Amino acid sequence: MNIAYEIERLIDFGYEKKLLEKDDVIPARNALLDFLRVLEPYAFGEDEAPPETPATARDILDNIADYAAGIGIIVNDTPVTRDLLDARVMGMITPRASEVISRFQAMAAVSPRLATEYFYTLSRDVNYIQVDRVARNLYWRTETDVGDLEITVNLSKPEKDPKDIAAAQSAPQSGYPKCLLCKENAGYAGHAAHPARQNLRLVPMRLDGEEWYFQYSPYVYYNEHCIVLNKRHEPMAITDGTFRRLFAFVEQLPHYFIGSNADLPIVGGSILTHDHFQGGWHVFPMEMADVCARYAHPAYPDVTAALVEWPISTIRLTNADESRDASALCSLSSRILSAWREYGDEKLGIFPFSGGTPHNTVTPIARVNGRGHLEIDLALRNNRTDAERPMGIFHPRNAYHHIKRENIGLIEVMGLAVLPARLENTIARVAAMLSGGEAYLAGSVAADPELAAHADWIAGIIGRYGAALGAEEAEDAVKREIGLVFRDVLSDCGVFKLTDEGRGRFAAFMDSMGFVPADLL
Repeated sequence: MNIAYEIERLIDFGYEKKLLEKDDVIPARNALLDFLRVLEPYAFGEDEAPPETPATARDILDNIADYAAGIGIIVNDTPVTRDLLDARVMGMITPRASEVISRFQAMAAVSPRLATEYFYTLSRDVNYIQVDRVARNLYWRTETDVGDLEITVNLSKPEKDPKDIAAAQSAPQSGYPKCLLCKENAGYAGHAAHPARQNLRLVPMRLDGEEWYFQYSPYVYYNEHCIVLNKRHEPMAITDGTFRRLFAFVEQLPHYFIGSNADLPIVGGSILTHDHFQGGWHVFPMEMADVCARYAHPAYPDVTAALVEWPISTIRLTNADESRDASALCSLSSRILSAWREYGDEKLGIFPFSGGTPHNTVTPIARVNGRGHLEIDLALRNNRTDAERPMGIFHPRNAYHHIKRENIGLIEVMGLAVLPARLENTIARVAAMLSGGEAYLAGSVAADPELAAHADWIAGIIGRYGAALGAEEAEDAVKREIGLVFRDVLSDCGVFKLTDEGRGRFAAFMDSMGFVPADLL
């Protein structure tokens, strides 16, 4: 491998992807030569063709990392140290933040879709969104009684090498940036315990008079998966202002949905310390779900309300016309939030407080629906625990933890399961049992460290399908069964179940707030 040639390949990639302008080429080349300890650039022969531009920089970065490890720039050659090098190298050809912001804003003034297409493509080209890793994820849909649920097995995040773990433990402790969502991550070099972000760019947005920042997720779980983060490092909080900010975002990027994780442990996301939203250009199963009851509220004649036929109890509010005035939606959302914060139903185990500890909150999602009307879904959440369900009464029960035990956050609430990488091999092995490639012995499964947690589930699958399926049919069967577990997981999280009793209790909550069934109007 000729490292000087790899540098030219990267420079050409940056120029062809419009990361570099003509006048940027020489400074970028010199920065790479200096960092990689190369004395002079590659000299093309008179008849030598320029390098072909690849779809991503992955192959070039791998070659540069091999070289860097060989000459000691990378001291311990591990996935984490290679990621740190990748971001540093790509940061040298990533446009400056001011240039990205200027381009985005100019495009957004003409077409919001054009602006997000530019920014999303940029985030992929500079390798902030790791396209090649994301492509490894497993994805399928499972047909259920509430619609086709989406399932993904996350193979994007690399396993940590023991050397990486040791390095993270011995790394100097720093409070900068305060967390992975702070604006100070843009351009940050990172270290063993914090990912590098030299290739991260943020676009500022004004939401309800506050400054927030817009970026994409490095491990996208759906199309154009974005993150919108508070300028300030403040904890998650669902307030009246949350609804105003969600609709302020939709006003600027109407082709995107935007939602917030709940603001309480167990029912919230993995990061509760920094207020943020997630959005993107994707239609989730929840949005496509039917409604089972329609309501109106006398104080809000221009808003329609409905209960969504969805395992996680959800109220959908929609502007009755195509007006982009969200004030009534925000006001009614605040009214529902206030009512739910205080609401209890002892028979269903819904208690709003334990002493002074609150349990009720919502997961809100705003969008412009397919008819062009502003809309918001309010998923009702409760994070109470007891001795029988110490991880949460409205949380996946222990029997489902072999598939999903983590918090059911915004993405799962909308019908997309993000499952751990360990399931990839589980799927293969159980499929092999269904197709006769691996013998099923209950005792062996129970003693197998990888399969023991799945023992009862596997026994049930074998009982339903036998062991004579074709290989593809067997894999589909296992994936279907995983999807059905996710359906049950969502049901566990619903405060008002999709039963006659649950529907009646949900109707009682609506009645307590002054809603009137539409068929009585």
